[in-house]
Amino acid sequence: MRTSRNTNKYRNKKSKVFPRYMQEKLAITVLVITLALFALVMILYNLMANKKEDYNQIVLSQQEYDSRVIPFKRGDIMDRNGTYLAASEKVYNLILDPKQIMSDPDAYLEASVTALTECFGYDRTEILNLIQEKKDKQYVRYAKQLTYDDKDKYEKYKSDKATELKKSGKGIRGIWFEDEYKRVYPYNSMGSKVIGFSNSDSMSGTGGIEQFYNSTLMGVNGREYGYLNDDSNLERVIKPASNGNTVVSTIDVNIQKIVEKYINEWQQQTGSKQIGVIVMDPNNAEVLAMADGKSFDLNNPRALRPEYTEDVLRQLGIQEAIDDYKRKNKDAEPLTAETVFQHYNNEQILSLGTQVAWNQTWRNFTISDGFEPGSTEKIFTVSAALEEGAITGKETYECNRFLEVGGHKIHCVSRYGHGLITVEQGLMKSCNVVMMRIASQMGKEKFYKYQQIFGFGSKTGIDLPGEADNKTNIYQADTAGDADLATNSFGQNFNSTMIQMAAAYCSVINGGSYYEPHVVKQILNEQGSVIKKVDPVLVRETVSESTTKFINEALYKTVNAEGGTGGAAKVAGYKIAGKTGTAEKFPRDKTNYVVSFCGYAPADNPQVLVYVVIDEPHVEDQPHSTYASEVFRKIMTEILPYLNVFPDTDVDQALPSDEASKLPEQEGITRETEAGSEGETAAEEAGTETSSQAAPTMENGQQVPEEYLNPSEEYVNRPEGEDSVLPGGVPGETGDSSESQPASEEETAAQ
Repeated sequence: MRTSRNTNKYRNKKSKVFPRYMQEKLAITVLVITLALFALVMILYNLMANKKEDYNQIVLSQQEYDSRVIPFKRGDIMDRNGTYLAASEKVYNLILDPKQIMSDPDAYLEASVTALTECFGYDRTEILNLIQEKKDKQYVRYAKQLTYDDKDKYEKYKSDKATELKKSGKGIRGIWFEDEYKRVYPYNSMGSKVIGFSNSDSMSGTGGIEQFYNSTLMGVNGREYGYLNDDSNLERVIKPASNGNTVVSTIDVNIQKIVEKYINEWQQQTGSKQIGVIVMDPNNAEVLAMADGKSFDLNNPRALRPEYTEDVLRQLGIQEAIDDYKRKNKDAEPLTAETVFQHYNNEQILSLGTQVAWNQTWRNFTISDGFEPGSTEKIFTVSAALEEGAITGKETYECNRFLEVGGHKIHCVSRYGHGLITVEQGLMKSCNVVMMRIASQMGKEKFYKYQQIFGFGSKTGIDLPGEADNKTNIYQADTAGDADLATNSFGQNFNSTMIQMAAAYCSVINGGSYYEPHVVKQILNEQGSVIKKVDPVLVRETVSESTTKFINEALYKTVNAEGGTGGAAKVAGYKIAGKTGTAEKFPRDKTNYVVSFCGYAPADNPQVLVYVVIDEPHVEDQPHSTYASEVFRKIMTEILPYLNVFPDTDVDQALPSDEASKLPEQEGITRETEAGSEGETAAEEAGTETSSQAAPTMENGQQVPEEYLNPSEEYVNRPEGEDSVLPGGVPGETGDSSESQPASEEETAAQ
């Protein structure tokens, strides 16, 4: 066999010698890596040997071990007698754990689905699909706010089936219940404006006590923690929830029911744009009841009232869309009803309209809406004048249908005038002329100073959200003209809220103490202990005892004496006192009015005050104070016995005699002629036109009939065809000051 001699020769030529220094570096590198790996192995071994349990717990603790939120219970709301107005009821959310169920479908799926369908009547196919679709999920909230009975039914079913299922190697898994609280209002719509409602999460309230005292009613959620101990066993730590405090209101459920009963009766039989009623204790300004004509179900607050049809919602939505576009595009051309659909679709319009409807429904008329109060304001004109010494209360004035002030002929409530009339009778008969002359004698500075003292133009501070102050809707001494002063003296051309008027009335009739009105009297903790007592807050003194006595006597006669306008408010056996009101609304078209009555009992020791306001009665002839007086009478007839205010056996003997209640000119001419002359002189100095006619007559010259001079109600009796209007309007609204609209030939029929 031949071999090549050159084979090794070529191989040696191709090979290269590895340098020694590189061999040394490579050896060192290999040694370092080997040592590092050895060290790492030792470290891992040490961890496995000594730290196994610690790291095992760290890993296992990443999993969920029934760690859950424990919800707090929102505090209750009670009436003054301990009756629950709002409570939190424990309910349960049904939670599914598809991952646990699908961990062994043969063992758990069928049994668990059957349990759900048989206990709760759920659709089998729907549940099967849900579990299979979410098989990797551990938390699926399937149903909310189940009752305790629902939960108990499931627990019994599971217990009864446990033995049977265990024998077949099956079981019910992945179903549990989560605690929650549901806000419940036992009386549904009763007291809805005062109570308000809580949102579904119990974290916030809307309207009423629920909103104003939200932080008091709220609690703090607790937590249940799961962790592994040193032996890797599951341990639990519970941090309990801190429940909210209970609010005890000043509201009396029984009085609230009476008030709402007669509001509903009025709305069903006659009806009006709105009606409001406030019942207060005049000695501490506690609100015993408060309601208006637009109540709503607190358990379903977003259910629209019947009057909000789709057409109404669309109209509300169109206007809101126009306003919304203007707010967002200040420099753009305003939208119109025709162009609004270029920017908003029908669904958006209806949504906006629904929000407006909700706000209108939830709005508390008694504290949020201003209106011209009318003649109920007259007691403050008289009270201020008495306090300032502008009058003594014994003056006699002549009412001859109207006074000319600031270029306006401003009429009295009586188209024929009242003739000679005293200050007391000016209140009894609701004479505008007397009030205008008294205000003129007092002057702007003092008149408007007392409007502030009585609280007009500022918030009362009542503990409810949404109170209006009407600061921009009231004149000041430096902005009012002569005609403004004149009309303000009898309650026109400025705005007031019901709560402002009621609080001011309480101060005048209780001896002069103006208390801050309030609807809450106590705060209780979870154990029922009183942690805060809401004492009456005396804000200021308004009038003296002598002024209170004068007003109480005059308002008693307003209801009980012949010629008083409040006769319809009488309650048999009781000394009822009060004042009627009839205000012409703006625009002054002589068709829309606000009628009211503010009264109390007993007249000589007031224990309860009721204020009734009716906005635009649904009748052709609106300006009758009787509408409000009769609602007042029905309410008072029931609440006085309930409050243990006993009938006065001497009430009939306390009525004024026939002589004391005859026509004004027969009562006051001789005894106070001088005071009357002083009043006329002051009126002349103020630029008012007086009349020397001794007794009022009709257009044909005949004596005015008795029923016109001594009416049983306050009624704005307009001459047919009269085209006059009240001067000006409320400051800050559409109307301007009367001083900017002089009309010397314009006759106005004020009330």
